[in-house]
Amino acid sequence: MAGNSKRRGAIRKSGTKKGAVVGSGGQRAKSLEGKGPTPRATIRPGHPAQRRATAQARSAQRRSKDKPTAELVAGRNPVVECLRADVPATALYVQLGVDADDRVAEAVRLAADRGISVLEVAKPELDRLTGGALHQGLSLQMPPFEYAHPDDLLDAATESAEPPLLVALDGVTDPRNLGAVIRSAAAFGANGVLVPQRRSAGVTAVVWRTSAGTAAKIPVALATNLTRTLRAYADAGMMIVGLDADGSITVDDLSLATSPLVVVVGSEGRGLSRLVREACDETVSIPMAAGVDSLNASVAAGVVLAEVARRRRVTGRT
Repeated sequence: MAGNSKRRGAIRKSGTKKGAVVGSGGQRAKSLEGKGPTPRATIRPGHPAQRRATAQARSAQRRSKDKPTAELVAGRNPVVECLRADVPATALYVQLGVDADDRVAEAVRLAADRGISVLEVAKPELDRLTGGALHQGLSLQMPPFEYAHPDDLLDAATESAEPPLLVALDGVTDPRNLGAVIRSAAAFGANGVLVPQRRSAGVTAVVWRTSAGTAAKIPVALATNLTRTLRAYADAGMMIVGLDADGSITVDDLSLATSPLVVVVGSEGRGLSRLVREACDETVSIPMAAGVDSLNASVAAGVVLAEVARRRRVTGRT
């Protein structure tokens, strides 16, 4: 009995209760369940259909970005200036409880006279509409800008009683420069402004504001290919002159000023692109005092357009 007792004492007891069986914890059953139904091909990573769907979504996103949308001008002075200039508008937003000074009263009156909807909105809503811009309680909504066709500019130029004059922009991406060029073009008798469809500023609220509403008085056209359009203008009898710091002549020697003319303004940084420069009949520089490298694109355009207008006035008197 003693020996049996020792043997029983020597046996190690396990933590498993009597009758219990060590199992898999249900893992075997789960492994038999599978991974569910096969995902659709369009959402399965690496599948050709998924790659095509992703490409189509990106293309749609790019198209939505390119699609023109309504523009908002924010701020009391800009809104009043646009209304005074008869800029096309669809709604005037006025903040509820805003301090109505003379500018607010004038904006409401001008909008009402033109049949533009005047909508009162709370400040948070106006903040949202203007993207957090300093609106001062006023914002003006304008429809997407309607661009002309490049051929329309040529038709308007050739039908004018004065020698045709067009302005083209090559890669000007600052909307303030575009607005200032449009304003100068209208001031000095140009028949229209041509901008490239890509890599260029379009007519936005900033352009409306900078142009002081003249974008509504002079046609602005989009060129799918600027170089090709300039060559088409040349084939129609227009002379092409590009502004360039290293121009072949200075503006003082611009004898082509009285000819049917297209003045091409280069971008703020790199100037004229190679293909556009090759399409020009002449490149023109502006003499400046020593120590000054270059002028802002819109200022340079204003200088040359003013000289063209001066020469045409002198020719008209002789």
